[in-house]
Amino acid sequence: MYDFAYQTPSAVADAVAALAADPEAKALAGGQTFIPVLKQRLNKPSVIVDLAKVGLTGITVTPTSVTIGAMTTHWDVAHSEDVKKAIPGLASLAGAIGDNQVRHRGTIGGSLANNDPSACYPAAVLALGATITTTTREIAADDYFQGMFTTALGPDELIVSVTFPIPEKMHYEKFRNPASRYAMVGVCVAKGPHGVRVAVTGAGQNGVFRHTAMEEALAKNWSADALKDIVTPADGLNGDIHGSAEYRAHLVGVMARRAVIAAG
Repeated sequence: MYDFAYQTPSAVADAVAALAADPEAKALAGGQTFIPVLKQRLNKPSVIVDLAKVGLTGITVTPTSVTIGAMTTHWDVAHSEDVKKAIPGLASLAGAIGDNQVRHRGTIGGSLANNDPSACYPAAVLALGATITTTTREIAADDYFQGMFTTALGPDELIVSVTFPIPEKMHYEKFRNPASRYAMVGVCVAKGPHGVRVAVTGAGQNGVFRHTAMEEALAKNWSADALKDIVTPADGLNGDIHGSAEYRAHLVGVMARRAVIAAG
Protein backbone atom coordinates (compact mmCIF):
# COMPACT_ATOMS: atom_id res chain seq x y z
CA MET A 1 0.00 0.00 0.00
CA TYR A 2 0.93 3.65 -0.38
CA ASP A 3 1.21 5.98 2.61
CA PHE A 4 -2.00 7.81 3.50
CA ALA A 5 -3.60 9.65 6.41
CA TYR A 6 -6.36 7.83 8.27
CA GLN A 7 -9.37 9.53 9.83
CA THR A 8 -12.20 8.04 11.91
CA PRO A 9 -14.90 10.70 12.21
CA SER A 10 -17.77 10.10 14.63
CA ALA A 11 -20.37 12.10 12.70
CA VAL A 12 -21.56 12.11 9.09
CA ALA A 13 -20.96 15.86 8.80
CA ASP A 14 -17.33 15.41 9.83
CA ALA A 15 -16.86 12.65 7.26
CA VAL A 16 -18.31 14.84 4.52
CA ALA A 17 -16.06 17.73 5.58
CA ALA A 18 -12.98 15.50 5.43
CA LEU A 19 -13.87 14.35 1.94
CA ALA A 20 -14.59 17.89 0.77
CA ALA A 21 -11.28 19.17 2.13
CA ASP A 22 -9.16 16.92 -0.08
CA PRO A 23 -10.08 15.79 -3.61
CA GLU A 24 -7.85 12.72 -3.18
CA ALA A 25 -9.61 11.55 0.00
CA LYS A 26 -11.65 8.34 -0.17
CA ALA A 27 -14.36 6.96 2.09
CA LEU A 28 -14.07 3.47 3.57
CA ALA A 29 -17.22 1.49 4.36
CA GLY A 30 -16.87 -2.29 4.68
CA GLY A 31 -13.65 -2.35 2.67
CA GLN A 32 -14.38 -5.57 0.81
CA THR A 33 -13.38 -4.01 -2.50
CA PHE A 34 -11.45 -0.94 -1.42
CA ILE A 35 -8.83 -2.69 0.70
CA PRO A 36 -7.85 -5.17 -2.06
CA VAL A 37 -7.59 -2.21 -4.45
CA LEU A 38 -5.22 -0.50 -2.02
CA LYS A 39 -3.13 -3.65 -1.70
CA GLN A 40 -2.85 -3.87 -5.48
CA ARG A 41 -1.87 -0.17 -5.62
CA LEU A 42 -4.70 0.58 -8.04
CA ASN A 43 -5.75 3.56 -5.96
CA LYS A 44 -3.61 6.12 -4.16
CA PRO A 45 -5.75 8.14 -1.74
CA SER A 46 -4.15 10.88 0.33
CA VAL A 47 -6.67 10.35 3.13
CA ILE A 48 -8.92 7.43 4.04
CA VAL A 49 -12.08 8.44 5.87
CA ASP A 50 -13.35 5.42 7.81
CA LEU A 51 -17.14 5.49 8.19
CA ALA A 52 -17.31 2.77 10.87
CA LYS A 53 -18.17 5.23 13.68
CA VAL A 54 -20.62 7.55 11.93
CA GLY A 55 -23.69 5.34 12.44
CA LEU A 56 -25.92 4.93 9.37
CA THR A 57 -26.94 1.41 10.39
CA GLY A 58 -30.38 -0.03 10.93
CA ILE A 59 -33.50 -1.17 9.10
CA THR A 60 -36.89 0.56 9.18
CA VAL A 61 -40.01 -1.04 7.74
CA THR A 62 -43.32 0.72 7.02
CA PRO A 63 -46.43 -0.72 5.34
CA THR A 64 -45.07 0.44 1.96
CA SER A 65 -41.26 0.46 2.19
CA VAL A 66 -38.05 -0.91 3.66
CA THR A 67 -35.29 1.60 4.43
CA ILE A 68 -31.79 0.30 5.10
CA GLY A 69 -28.96 2.42 6.51
CA ALA A 70 -25.90 2.64 4.30
CA MET A 71 -23.54 1.00 6.81
CA THR A 72 -25.85 -1.96 7.43
CA THR A 73 -24.06 -5.19 6.62
CA HIS A 74 -25.20 -7.86 4.20
CA TRP A 75 -25.50 -10.25 7.15
CA ASP A 76 -27.87 -7.92 8.96
CA VAL A 77 -30.08 -7.55 5.89
CA ALA A 78 -30.09 -11.30 5.28
CA HIS A 79 -31.05 -12.11 8.87
CA SER A 80 -33.55 -9.32 9.49
CA GLU A 81 -36.95 -10.81 10.24
CA ASP A 82 -38.52 -7.55 9.10
CA VAL A 83 -36.84 -7.75 5.70
CA LYS A 84 -37.68 -11.44 5.38
CA LYS A 85 -41.34 -10.62 5.93
CA ALA A 86 -41.55 -7.47 3.78
CA ILE A 87 -39.21 -8.35 0.87
CA PRO A 88 -38.02 -11.95 1.26
CA GLY A 89 -36.21 -11.83 -2.07
CA LEU A 90 -34.01 -8.99 -0.79
CA ALA A 91 -33.02 -10.98 2.30
CA SER A 92 -32.25 -13.96 0.08
CA LEU A 93 -30.08 -11.80 -2.18
CA ALA A 94 -28.06 -10.45 0.76
CA GLY A 95 -27.58 -13.95 2.15
CA ALA A 96 -25.89 -15.11 -1.06
CA ILE A 97 -23.35 -12.30 -1.38
CA GLY A 98 -19.78 -13.55 -1.16
CA ASP A 99 -19.05 -15.73 1.87
CA ASN A 100 -19.81 -15.42 5.56
CA GLN A 101 -16.81 -13.19 6.23
CA VAL A 102 -17.75 -10.81 3.41
CA ARG A 103 -21.37 -10.66 4.56
CA HIS A 104 -20.29 -9.66 8.08
CA ARG A 105 -18.12 -6.78 6.81
CA GLY A 106 -19.60 -5.63 3.52
CA THR A 107 -22.28 -2.92 3.57
CA ILE A 108 -25.13 -2.02 1.25
CA GLY A 109 -23.92 1.56 0.94
CA GLY A 110 -20.38 0.50 0.13
CA SER A 111 -21.62 -1.88 -2.54
CA LEU A 112 -23.78 0.77 -4.20
CA ALA A 113 -21.11 3.47 -4.00
CA ASN A 114 -18.58 1.14 -5.63
CA ASN A 115 -21.07 -0.11 -8.26
CA ASP A 116 -19.08 -3.15 -9.26
CA PRO A 117 -20.53 -4.50 -12.53
CA SER A 118 -20.99 -7.93 -10.94
CA ALA A 119 -22.44 -6.76 -7.60
CA CYS A 120 -25.83 -8.09 -6.51
CA TYR A 121 -27.43 -5.11 -4.75
CA PRO A 122 -27.57 -2.88 -7.87
CA ALA A 123 -29.92 -5.40 -9.50
CA ALA A 124 -32.35 -5.22 -6.57
CA VAL A 125 -32.15 -1.42 -6.35
CA LEU A 126 -32.87 -1.03 -10.06
CA ALA A 127 -35.56 -3.73 -10.27
CA LEU A 128 -37.45 -2.42 -7.25
CA GLY A 129 -37.08 1.23 -8.25
CA ALA A 130 -35.42 2.09 -4.95
CA THR A 131 -34.40 5.57 -3.84
CA ILE A 132 -30.85 6.31 -2.69
CA THR A 133 -30.76 9.03 -0.02
CA THR A 134 -27.44 10.85 0.28
CA THR A 135 -26.08 13.63 2.44
CA THR A 136 -27.44 16.17 -0.05
CA ARG A 137 -30.40 14.68 -1.96
CA GLU A 138 -32.52 11.71 -3.04
CA ILE A 139 -31.58 9.85 -6.22
CA ALA A 140 -33.89 7.52 -8.11
CA ALA A 141 -32.41 4.16 -9.08
CA ASP A 142 -32.80 4.89 -12.79
CA ASP A 143 -30.64 8.01 -12.38
CA TYR A 144 -28.08 6.58 -9.97
CA PHE A 145 -26.21 3.94 -12.01
CA GLN A 146 -24.17 5.57 -14.76
CA GLY A 147 -21.79 2.87 -15.95
CA MET A 148 -19.14 0.48 -14.69
CA PHE A 149 -17.91 1.68 -11.28
CA THR A 150 -19.67 4.98 -12.00
CA THR A 151 -22.60 6.54 -10.13
CA ALA A 152 -24.33 9.89 -9.72
CA LEU A 153 -22.54 10.49 -6.39
CA GLY A 154 -20.42 13.60 -6.05
CA PRO A 155 -16.86 13.37 -4.64
CA ASP A 156 -17.90 14.45 -1.12
CA GLU A 157 -21.40 12.93 -1.19
CA LEU A 158 -22.17 9.91 0.99
CA ILE A 159 -25.04 7.45 0.82
CA VAL A 160 -27.14 7.67 3.97
CA SER A 161 -29.79 5.04 3.26
CA VAL A 162 -31.65 3.11 0.59
CA THR A 163 -35.44 2.88 0.50
CA PHE A 164 -37.08 -0.04 -1.29
CA PRO A 165 -40.81 0.03 -2.15
CA ILE A 166 -42.42 -3.22 -0.98
CA PRO A 167 -43.31 -5.20 -4.11
CA GLU A 168 -46.04 -7.69 -4.83
CA LYS A 169 -43.42 -10.09 -6.15
CA MET A 170 -39.62 -10.02 -6.30
CA HIS A 171 -36.79 -12.50 -6.60
CA TYR A 172 -33.12 -12.52 -7.58
CA GLU A 173 -31.26 -15.41 -9.17
CA LYS A 174 -27.57 -15.46 -9.98
CA PHE A 175 -25.12 -17.79 -11.64
CA ARG A 176 -22.14 -17.62 -9.32
CA ASN A 177 -18.49 -17.84 -10.14
CA PRO A 178 -17.58 -21.00 -8.19
CA ALA A 179 -14.47 -19.45 -6.62
CA SER A 180 -15.36 -15.85 -5.78
CA ARG A 181 -19.16 -16.31 -5.79
CA TYR A 182 -19.66 -13.05 -7.62
CA ALA A 183 -22.47 -12.92 -10.15
CA MET A 184 -21.36 -13.95 -13.60
CA VAL A 185 -24.99 -13.16 -14.37
CA GLY A 186 -27.65 -12.09 -11.89
CA VAL A 187 -31.26 -11.23 -12.71
CA CYS A 188 -33.77 -9.55 -10.41
CA VAL A 189 -37.44 -9.55 -11.39
CA ALA A 190 -40.02 -7.44 -9.58
CA LYS A 191 -43.67 -6.53 -9.80
CA GLY A 192 -44.64 -3.64 -7.58
CA PRO A 193 -45.48 0.05 -7.30
CA HIS A 194 -43.22 0.88 -10.25
CA GLY A 195 -44.69 -1.85 -12.43
CA VAL A 196 -42.79 -4.84 -13.78
CA ARG A 197 -39.04 -4.35 -13.85
CA VAL A 198 -36.17 -6.68 -14.71
CA ALA A 199 -32.57 -5.78 -13.86
CA VAL A 200 -29.45 -7.67 -14.95
CA THR A 201 -26.05 -7.55 -13.26
CA GLY A 202 -22.77 -9.29 -14.07
CA ALA A 203 -23.42 -9.41 -17.80
CA GLY A 204 -23.25 -5.85 -19.11
CA GLN A 205 -20.03 -4.08 -19.99
CA ASN A 206 -21.51 -0.89 -18.54
CA GLY A 207 -22.78 -2.52 -15.35
CA VAL A 208 -26.33 -3.18 -14.24
CA PHE A 209 -29.11 -2.58 -16.78
CA ARG A 210 -32.85 -3.02 -17.24
CA HIS A 211 -34.09 -5.65 -19.68
CA THR A 212 -37.02 -3.90 -21.33
CA ALA A 213 -38.04 -6.80 -23.60
CA MET A 214 -38.49 -9.04 -20.57
CA GLU A 215 -40.34 -6.30 -18.69
CA GLU A 216 -42.84 -5.93 -21.53
CA ALA A 217 -43.38 -9.68 -21.77
CA LEU A 218 -43.88 -10.14 -18.03
CA ALA A 219 -46.23 -7.16 -17.82
CA LYS A 220 -48.54 -9.03 -20.20
CA ASN A 221 -48.02 -12.47 -18.68
CA TRP A 222 -46.15 -13.02 -15.42
CA SER A 223 -44.76 -16.47 -16.12
CA ALA A 224 -41.49 -18.09 -17.07
CA ASP A 225 -43.07 -19.15 -20.36
CA ALA A 226 -43.45 -15.51 -21.33
CA LEU A 227 -39.64 -15.26 -21.46
CA LYS A 228 -38.81 -18.48 -23.30
CA ASP A 229 -38.60 -16.91 -26.77
CA ILE A 230 -36.82 -13.70 -25.76
CA VAL A 231 -33.23 -13.60 -27.02
CA THR A 232 -30.76 -11.35 -25.22
CA PRO A 233 -28.23 -9.89 -27.70
CA ALA A 234 -24.61 -10.68 -26.87
CA ASP A 235 -23.48 -7.27 -28.12
CA GLY A 236 -22.38 -5.15 -25.18
CA LEU A 237 -22.11 -8.08 -22.78
CA ASN A 238 -18.98 -9.17 -20.92
CA GLY A 239 -16.77 -11.95 -22.14
CA ASP A 240 -13.81 -13.36 -20.21
CA ILE A 241 -12.09 -16.60 -19.23
CA HIS A 242 -15.13 -17.61 -17.19
CA GLY A 243 -17.69 -17.23 -19.95
CA SER A 244 -18.18 -15.64 -23.34
CA ALA A 245 -20.64 -12.86 -24.08
CA GLU A 246 -22.85 -15.41 -25.85
CA TYR A 247 -22.80 -17.66 -22.79
CA ARG A 248 -23.78 -14.77 -20.53
CA ALA A 249 -26.58 -13.84 -22.92
CA HIS A 250 -27.92 -17.38 -22.56
CA LEU A 251 -27.59 -17.21 -18.77
CA VAL A 252 -29.67 -14.01 -18.64
CA GLY A 253 -32.65 -15.96 -19.97
CA VAL A 254 -32.06 -18.93 -17.68
CA MET A 255 -31.68 -16.80 -14.54
CA ALA A 256 -34.68 -14.65 -15.43
CA ARG A 257 -36.98 -17.65 -15.85
CA ARG A 258 -35.76 -19.14 -12.56
CA ALA A 259 -36.34 -15.82 -10.81
CA VAL A 260 -39.92 -15.55 -12.10
CA ILE A 261 -40.69 -19.09 -10.95
CA ALA A 262 -39.20 -18.43 -7.51
CA ALA A 263 -41.08 -15.13 -7.19
CA GLY A 264 -44.38 -16.98 -7.65
